[in-house]
Amino acid sequence: MALSPTAAQRRIIDAADPATGRLRGTPAQLAALVKRGLAFRHPRPPHDHFLTPAGHRTREAGSEPDGVTAAHGTPAPPDAAGVFAARVGGEDTAPGGTGTARLREVRGAWQGLLELRRMTHPDGSTDRPCAWERSHLVRAAALALEAAGHRPAGPDGGDGYRVRATPQPEAVAVYEPDGAALRGCAETLERAGWHVGEHTEPRTRARYLLASPRKV
Repeated sequence: MALSPTAAQRRIIDAADPATGRLRGTPAQLAALVKRGLAFRHPRPPHDHFLTPAGHRTREAGSEPDGVTAAHGTPAPPDAAGVFAARVGGEDTAPGGTGTARLREVRGAWQGLLELRRMTHPDGSTDRPCAWERSHLVRAAALALEAAGHRPAGPDGGDGYRVRATPQPEAVAVYEPDGAALRGCAETLERAGWHVGEHTEPRTRARYLLASPRKV
């Protein structure tokens, strides 16, 4: 579990690059943030330090972090250990908070996922999904949609997206009864690095998206 930062560490976190989460500080200060689960050291030269998802939430929420980091200082996936769960649509009980608090959670999780892409891709790119996303397809697609402002469906149905697993390897289905909103979901996923195609269910004639993470 990430530990609360000291006042000096909080100043370093607050001064992080707003886009990338890159940190500046002495080696001892940065190592202490890694130990607390608030930063990770990039494995490639120049071995810069960046905020983890917990570090992003600490900076944005102005409160104690509730995130975790994976082994060896790498950033934890966005929904690891119950820290964050993207809304896939149709949940009886929606995970996380509401309103402004939820927006902060989603924004922090998405920034953390971009850093995970950056760290794990050999070329450091963030324009396509990483291995974690390919092994958590439904959560990854749902996070991309929620982070872009799309509304998940409620437990009683109606408008809103629903992301569901499919029998096809590395593919999820996205349902949205509103045609314009469905096309918007397709555009969002394409920008997030997914291959997307629109299909029609044979029995119901309902339109849906089939999305798979792009590899190159």
